[in-house]
Formats: sequence, C-alpha cells, structure tokens
Amino acid sequence: MTDITPTLADYPYNVTLASRWQDNDAYGHINNVVYYGFFDTAVNRFLIEEGGLDIHQSQSVAYVVSSQCQYIAPAAYPEDIYVGLRVIKIGRSSVTYGLSVFAGETKRRVAHGQFVHVFVDRKSDKAIPIPVKIRAALETISEAL
Repeated sequence: MTDITPTLADYPYNVTLASRWQDNDAYGHINNVVYYGFFDTAVNRFLIEEGGLDIHQSQSVAYVVSSQCQYIAPAAYPEDIYVGLRVIKIGRSSVTYGLSVFAGETKRRVAHGQFVHVFVDRKSDKAIPIPVKIRAALETISEAL
C-alpha cells in the first residue's frame, strides 16, 4: 500500500470495539497503553475466527515479540473504536501485522502501528512453522502477495 494516510476501507479485516470509561486517562482521552489492547484484540479475533486458532487447546500459540504504535490524534470514551488489520510480512514462524485505529462517527485515524507474532509449540516453547490453516488465513489479508 502506498497511501500514507489509509482509511479503514484499506484494511481487509476490521474489528469494531466499544471504548470504555476506564480507557480514558487523567487527560480525558484513551490512554496510550490501551491501544496495544486494541491491536491484540483485533489480531487474536482474526486468528480465532479466520484461522481457527483454539487459544486453549491448539498445539501452537502465538507470542508477541515486538509491537509499536504511533499516536496521531486523541480518542475518548464513549467513541466507538475501529481497528483495521492487514499482514505486512509472513515468515516461516512469524508474521508482521500492520494496524490502524480509527475512532468516532467519522472514523478518523488516531493511531497506527505494527505487531509481530512468533508461533511456538505450546509444550516445548520452540518456534514452529505457522500452522497451515492460519497461514492460509493470513495470506487472505496480506499486502505482500
């Protein structure tokens, strides 16, 4: 994607979340750490719903090994939150996601970032190839194909 200011429509997978009163900080806007929760929720919802990940029983688990976020504008409760998700890069055992957070009725872009998962064997804690079904789902939202 070459657009430096993407809209929610530029992301092939979207999640709508309700902001909560407790998300606001002393300055009256959603606290910076809450955005990482938005990222985590969007990515894991995708893996569960589209990739068939069973977070309780699957042989593989996905660990966050890197994450970063840039804040563009404030959002505040009670605005709805919209998270756009795409895959930037798929490796053998890792995947890099690109995410943007949009807020309110106008769905203005308020933050964007990246999130990297490494898939590991639940028992050995060693990196393993991304499971076939999950990889296929990730490819459906990949910008690299």
